[in-house]
Amino acid sequence: MKNLLEKGLTGFDLKYLALVFMVLDHIHYFFEFTGRIPIWFSWLGRLAAPLFLFCLIEGFIHTHDRKRYFLKIYVISIIMGLIQFGFYNVLDFAVRGDGFFPVNAMLSSFSILLVVLMGIEWIRQKKYLIGILAVVIPVIILPNIFVRFVYSNPDNHIVNILASLINFTVLPLHNMIQDGGTLTLYEGVILYLFSFCKNKNIRIYAYIIFKLLIGVGLVTLTMGTFNVHALIFESFEWMSAFSAIFMLCYNGERGNGNSRFFYFFYPAHIYVLYGMSFITYSLFR
Repeated sequence: MKNLLEKGLTGFDLKYLALVFMVLDHIHYFFEFTGRIPIWFSWLGRLAAPLFLFCLIEGFIHTHDRKRYFLKIYVISIIMGLIQFGFYNVLDFAVRGDGFFPVNAMLSSFSILLVVLMGIEWIRQKKYLIGILAVVIPVIILPNIFVRFVYSNPDNHIVNILASLINFTVLPLHNMIQDGGTLTLYEGVILYLFSFCKNKNIRIYAYIIFKLLIGVGLVTLTMGTFNVHALIFESFEWMSAFSAIFMLCYNGERGNGNSRFFYFFYPAHIYVLYGMSFITYSLFR
């Protein structure tokens, strides 16, 4: 432990930790129906997304090819979005008996975030027009256009199917994503903007404050009172703030590892676990 505190954690160390937390979270996510998966799997799982997000920001800052960095994530998000669209529309036979199917779309959230971060970077380079457009279009303009378009054609089934396909694949909208979405966008921007501070840990403190304000504050306001039981067993997203413990151990080094492994592991483990849960549900229900 002393050696760990002295050396710190590399970027790959953080990713492997996030991977373990993510698998625990998804085991609970896919097999909760059995009643045999402890809730602490999901408590620990709250640490996964922010650690991956933190590593994403670091990767964006230090990569030599931001276009390639974006495309690797974007292409996988399109494939996963197409599968999710299929569950809603044509893959009825693959939907679990209780109507459950995976809606994991964190890479779509990351894709939108990277576009916004590139916009911020262009603004810093005084390329104001393209920078502002890169921020405003995915954050404000496209979501509003989509909503108006769909609501103006409520009875046109073909139009709505086409709009849904586009949204799930090539043009994801942060306000329509269940996994990450708008909150991940805000968190990523906070981590990125505060990374320019001389003290790099300020970005982590800013993240903690934001996460606790949103996680605890909104739940308390919604319920009208501070409800400990709800915060621990129902609305425990705020627990992701504990990921800051590992972020603060980051030593600024990339470390040793294979980045391709994570790109393949994320979608692969989701569909393997879902397939297992599908079979389990079919056999025991």
